[in-house]
Amino acid sequence: MSVFKKLRDEYVISHANRIRFPKFISSTIVRKKVTFYGRVQKVGFRLEIYCISQRMKLTGWVKNLQDGSVEAELQGEESQIYFLVNCMKSLKRASVKKMTITDLPISEGEENFTIVG
Repeated sequence: MSVFKKLRDEYVISHANRIRFPKFISSTIVRKKVTFYGRVQKVGFRLEIYCISQRMKLTGWVKNLQDGSVEAELQGEESQIYFLVNCMKSLKRASVKKMTITDLPISEGEENFTIVG
């Protein structure tokens, strides 16, 4: 791992762990596929989603796509998923130009959140 990537990853983890969560009002468990377009690769975007998802106990996965976008399937309380999406849209080191959100069926028995690829 390059020195730059190691420093970036340490910064991303530190940033993600400093985010203050609001008091979430309990909401329905849902699964959403979210695709982020813009400058979202090589800026720690997947790692940030992973860290925040872990803290909120969401399940699912996140991966880079070949077209330069990042795709995530997020499962958990709807209010938490939208909080995470808004965090990602407001990241200064990335630039989300467009986003798509699709409803998916719940994935029963899923326990973790992972970075794919």
